Amino acid sequence: MNIIDAIITLIRHPVTHLVYHDDHNSNRANQAGYALEQYIKDLFADSLDCPTKNERIQRHSQAFSYCGNNNNPPDIMLRNGDAVEVKKIQSPNADLALNSSHPKAKLFADSSMIATDCKNAENWTQKDLIYAVGVVNDRSKLKHLCMVYGEDYCADEACYARIKSTIKQGVESISGVEFASTNELGRINRIDPLGITYLRVRGMWGIANPWKVFDYVYQRDFNKSFNFMCIINEQKWQTLTNRQDLLDIQDNNLTIRDVQIQNPNNPAELKNAKLIVYSR
Repeated sequence: MNIIDAIITLIRHPVTHLVYHDDHNSNRANQAGYALEQYIKDLFADSLDCPTKNERIQRHSQAFSYCGNNNNPPDIMLRNGDAVEVKKIQSPNADLALNSSHPKAKLFADSSMIATDCKNAENWTQKDLIYAVGVVNDRSKLKHLCMVYGEDYCADEACYARIKSTIKQGVESISGVEFASTNELGRINRIDPLGITYLRVRGMWGIANPWKVFDYVYQRDFNKSFNFMCIINEQKWQTLTNRQDLLDIQDNNLTIRDVQIQNPNNPAELKNAKLIVYSR
């Protein structure tokens, strides 16, 4: 399974109203995010039309080596394939809240942010990472969806690690306080006379949504009830052995064209890519 399979499933089974597969979470915002994540899983596993819950579980097990949790990226790892991070926003122009995880061009098995079960799910060192971003309104209607690869969307690891390290060093250089070892920006212990209070210094990362980032090659049609956009750089496109299956689809709502996108590490350098659009 790969991103082409997911796009083909989306075209063949267009779904814009997200369904909650269970009511495990009573918070409406969290429910919408959970429902979007389940929908993305169904796209990649081709399980939208499964007649029973058991069959759906079986297809997910075949397609994925790991399904994540709310605290650690990624949300999904395709078996022997890419990883997927799902993000929900409510406003078409809202930024993505990444919280303590900085943007990721790739996913690395030795990252401190990766759960142990994720590291052990396969024999792997790095994976390409897909950001799947959906705009979902209060009525659980999916208005816009996009998929972009992290390497086309954000800078390399070193860019963010350098900033984090600089801030961490600055915080820990403050004199007269007791610091503890932490993966966060800092932790200060024994703040009060009793020595029972501590302060955690955390980073809250955010990034502009892909529609803003790639507005020079794609603009949504707000007269349509649903817009899907996907960008795949040419090098990745050539590795997708089933790409012809997508090119062979005859559908007036689907367009595939060549574009050039900026390299996130050097915007003066342009990369060849495929822009895939489906709207109706």
